[in-house]
Parts: sequence; structure tokens; C-alpha cells
Amino acid sequence: MAESPAFPSRGSLRSPEEILREIQINLLECKVCFEKFSTQQREHRPQNLSCGHVLCLECIKALSHPLLRKLECPFCRQLCSVDSNSHCQALSDLQELLLSQSPTPSAPPHRAKEGLGLAKGLTARAHHCTAFGGWGTLINPTGISVLGSSGTIVVVHDGEKRVVVFSPQGRKLHSFGPKGQGSGEICFPVDVAVTSCGHVVVTDAGDKALKVFTSRGNHVLTVKDSFQMPWGVDTDSCGHILVSDIQAGTLSQVKVDFINGLAVKHQRVVSDLQHPKAVACCGATGNTAVMEHLPEDTYPPGRNPHTRLRVFTKDFRLLYQTDTFSLMLQSKVRLQMSVMTFDQNGDVIVIDSNMGMIWSLGQLQSGPALTPLVGDDLIRPVGLVTLNNSLIILDGGDHTVKIYSAKSDNGPLI
Repeated sequence: MAESPAFPSRGSLRSPEEILREIQINLLECKVCFEKFSTQQREHRPQNLSCGHVLCLECIKALSHPLLRKLECPFCRQLCSVDSNSHCQALSDLQELLLSQSPTPSAPPHRAKEGLGLAKGLTARAHHCTAFGGWGTLINPTGISVLGSSGTIVVVHDGEKRVVVFSPQGRKLHSFGPKGQGSGEICFPVDVAVTSCGHVVVTDAGDKALKVFTSRGNHVLTVKDSFQMPWGVDTDSCGHILVSDIQAGTLSQVKVDFINGLAVKHQRVVSDLQHPKAVACCGATGNTAVMEHLPEDTYPPGRNPHTRLRVFTKDFRLLYQTDTFSLMLQSKVRLQMSVMTFDQNGDVIVIDSNMGMIWSLGQLQSGPALTPLVGDDLIRPVGLVTLNNSLIILDGGDHTVKIYSAKSDNGPLI
């Protein structure tokens, strides 16, 4: 099928400037602190870890244990010895070559405005209000949730304490859940949800468990041995927990007695899913959305990974489904859906991880109606929630939480 002019392929149609910009972003900067590698500044020299990944020397020092002189690679989780690191001469040579051949832009953006891929005539409907977090406060965050009654924001990340709680204004309130597999500890958090009564629910892929805490971080319950690899999590209006299992291909409903710390019921409500990850419940309708990541043999070689969005009714009957290929046929927009949520009217909002954008798909029952909501200032969005008339987005690219609200000339955003 012919490519849409607004979405050039990743092949021969790309200009040399685009290729150069991608090299600068994807190869010539540290993907932890997002500072450019530099042969002139020792702390920013590119260093090979024993696993093959490359970090700057400053980040290696920050992430490594001062006595054991070891660190866990933030990308593949392999334990690496600091003493086995080596200078990445190939990247240094590439950087020197590019600097000698062309002038260095003063501040090359992660995404140029023309690279947003908005269809002709469409403009994003939200503007950036505030951002908070940043490297150190948040480290490679993976999940976000919000307590609707208070606006308290909860994020899981790879820091020393895995759960961080922020006020609606972005002030860090407290953190809990040290790394580990013991009671009250979290090994590898993937997603987080907050119940209506304020309990924090975390999926721990490292421990293959679902872990429940009070809002202050006191451990309430661990549900283990029922999951192969728990991933996405959300709670419905009744306070029940919905969990996707990426290996089992299931969506489970867990009913919890929070007062006594007991799992009253664990039921598989959908069992024919393909690698389900993100889960979202709609407060307005009771519907549940699940994002599937389909096997490679379901899409042509060289294409972006294929995802499918499935929406179920309150009693888990399939209501609607769409996928990346169907959306491209209907709207000429190549969306790479990764995470979704519902707005207060029941419209589905998705992250386009390929272009770093946020789109509304509408109600879906009458067919998707794509509307771009956010197209600026996002690097690698990994999480998304709505609150009142705002979008709260977790950006793994610069380790921040970003809040967007409606532009006044467009009326309500969500």
C-alpha cells in the first residue's frame, strides 16, 4: 500500500538530515541521562558495559554500587562489573567524523515540529502546562496512576524506592517499596493503579506477583503463584483489580479484602489474548480496554510492531477491536498504539509510541475518529491517565511527568 505523504517510511524516502538527526539522538547520546557523548569531557565519554549496552561514564558511576563496583544494566538487567567497562571507540570516532563533516546544531530537538506526522489540517488540541520529576527523582519510569478524589499522582520506576507519590502540583510527597523480593519490597515494577480508597497496586514482573500497599506504603497483600508474568493493571469502579498476564495471554479480575489483606477471589475473565500489556477501565461505562502486542508473524517484516486494541463490556463481552493496520487503512495515520486510557465521556485515548504523540480515537463503536491531542515536548511517552480536563503523561525519555490541558479556543479536551 502506498505510504501517506505525511508519514515517510523508514527506508529510502528519508532525507539525509533525518538520518543524521536519528544518529545524533539514538547513537550519540546516553540513553539514561540524555546528555551527548563527548570525548572532551571525561564524565560523558561513551563506555561499553559487558552486556554490550553503552552509557556515559557519569551514569555508570551513579548507577553502580560503590563497594561491589557492579551495576544492573538499565536496559537488559544484566549485572555488569564496573572494572570490565571499556571506552566505546567506535561511537567516539563516529562523533568526530560527523563533527568534522557538518556544523553541529546548537540544540537539536528530539523531535522537530515537522516530524510530528500530523495529518494535513490537524493541530494538537492541548498545551503543555507543567512538568516535574527528572533524572534522579525518577529513573526509567514505567507506570503512572492517579487518585481521582485528590489528584495525587503515583509513579513506579527503577529507583531505590520503586513507588513515588507526588502532589497534583508535582511536589514529591514520599516514596516506598525498596528493591527486592521480600515483604513490602518490589523487584521490577511494570505498572501501577490506585483504588478508589487509596490503595496502591503494583505489578512486579521480577517477582511475578501483584503487590498491594496502603497510600503510605504499608504492605497489605502479595498475590503470587497465580500469574506467569503480570503486566498491566487497573481498578474498576467496584474496587476490583484487573491484571493482564503477558505470558498466559489472560486478563484476570482480583477481588481483595483490603482490611484483612486477603485475596477473596481470582478469576480469569478473558483468556484468548495475545501478549496483553496495558489495561484501562472506564469509570463512565465500566468498559475495559486491553492492548495486545501481536506476534511478529502477523505483520510484514520490517514493519513496526503490530498492536491490537480490544474493548470489553463490564461483563467482559467483546465490544470492539481495532489494530494498527486497520487504523492506517481508515485514516491514513500510522499509529503505533502502546498505552491507552478513557476520558470522562468514555472516549479512548492512546499513546502513539512511534511518533511520541497522544490521540483520541473517540467512542470506537461507530468507528474510530482520530483527533490529535498532544504533539509537542514528548520524547518517549510510556504512561497516560486523565484527570478532570487534563492529560497526565509519563515520559520515559526524560524521566518526567508532564501535564497538558485544553487550549481555550478548542473547548474541553477530554
